[in-house]
Amino acid sequence: MTERPAQRTPNRQLAALIAEAGFSNAGLARRVDQLGLEHGLDLRYDKTSVTRWLRGQQPRGTTPALIAEVFTRRLGRRLTAQDLGLDACAPVYAGLEFAATPEEAVDIVGGLWRKDSGSHAELRKIAFTPAGLVVPSRDWLIGRADDKVARGEQPARVPAQGRPVVPRQRGQADRGPGQKVTAGDIAALRSVGELFRTLDDKYGGGHARQALVRYLEHECEPMLRGTYGEQTGRRLFAAAADLTRLAGWTSYDIAAHGLAQRYFVQALRLSQAAGDRAYGSYVLVTMSRQAVYLGHGREAVQLARVAQQGVGTNAPPVVQSLLHSAEARGHGVLGEVRNCTASLVRAERALEAARSGDEVPFWARFFDEAQLADEFGHAHRDLQQFRAAAQHAERSLQLRAPAYARSRLFCRVVLASARLGLGELDQACALGAEAAGAAVEMRSVRAVEYVREFERRLEPYKDAAPVRGYRDKVAALG
Repeated sequence: MTERPAQRTPNRQLAALIAEAGFSNAGLARRVDQLGLEHGLDLRYDKTSVTRWLRGQQPRGTTPALIAEVFTRRLGRRLTAQDLGLDACAPVYAGLEFAATPEEAVDIVGGLWRKDSGSHAELRKIAFTPAGLVVPSRDWLIGRADDKVARGEQPARVPAQGRPVVPRQRGQADRGPGQKVTAGDIAALRSVGELFRTLDDKYGGGHARQALVRYLEHECEPMLRGTYGEQTGRRLFAAAADLTRLAGWTSYDIAAHGLAQRYFVQALRLSQAAGDRAYGSYVLVTMSRQAVYLGHGREAVQLARVAQQGVGTNAPPVVQSLLHSAEARGHGVLGEVRNCTASLVRAERALEAARSGDEVPFWARFFDEAQLADEFGHAHRDLQQFRAAAQHAERSLQLRAPAYARSRLFCRVVLASARLGLGELDQACALGAEAAGAAVEMRSVRAVEYVREFERRLEPYKDAAPVRGYRDKVAALG
């Protein structure tokens, strides 16, 4: 691998950390190579490479970030490339860091937005890394809201005659860093979030994801770099956290899993700056759902439990139900019947305790009887308890509003799989064909993968007439 010309000064910072971590040069090189594989990179470092780094050479590209992550995992504290005496890494590869300050968080997430807006194809290749979930969730759990997020306003200019001159306020179209953030600005961020959430639910994450990212880059980042007091700043960071989580969610839906993971980590950090512990728990649940989808059940359970511990028992019953159902899904993937059932019971009891007058956060209002029935259906399917899965999936479809088109598609596939598990091949194929037709109307890799997973279940019955009919219907969809 090509590297930069050697510097004259030996890297004493790196040498000290190698000694503290107890690494040999070969051991460090091996760990960097292994971590590179997690990120989809084929690296070939060895002990000689580490010797060159110690003499002052700077590794290129993403390697400084990988080295910093190796030491972060080993020593249990967050370390940056600069802490190791190395050049700063590109922001996109720093996206798994849980920033030390709000300012650093804005730098990291702003770098992600800009990189994503300009090089979407490159970011989609970044791999998801289960190990990258550990440090951010731990730092969120033991952390607290930042003492200060306000950014000072520029004083008014005073001419010679003593009359203050109020600076001209630019329009929204030419917003720039340093401009004062208003309540209207934050209301606009919230409205944009609702708009993109609706589009995502109905048409899939690929429909308007890039437009959302560009909005974050051109509108939200200048606000975060603007001027605001404490109260406005907390509300601004909360809105930015929500939009960033949504950018991650839509990235997840198009299978850009490494990028989605980074957005979720940064949304978690922004929620801490907002002082919104409950929303942080929701971000962790989102991360847990991605882990379930990718088959990392143990990590999914851990994230859900961290969310429960972090929010405590004072959260509204609806939120408690959401958190317990997320844990249940992780146990379901692991095949842990007893733990899954216990979590489902806790989720059901919590939702039963909810009252119409309860104050529920806007982000949890989707979680109702239809959603809980959907969670039950998925969990029972994963446990191969097909009769229960079918009952809950049918109930969810009866209750779920048409606007949640993608969720209805997922639930229909769950029902189809349950019917197949019960030996009801005709019904299973009819439901699967409906789901396949709906998937064609969406820009959602997850929707397509749900249908393909059902088709894999059909393989043992490939010569049966209902399956041939199913394939003919899907082929006609183009």
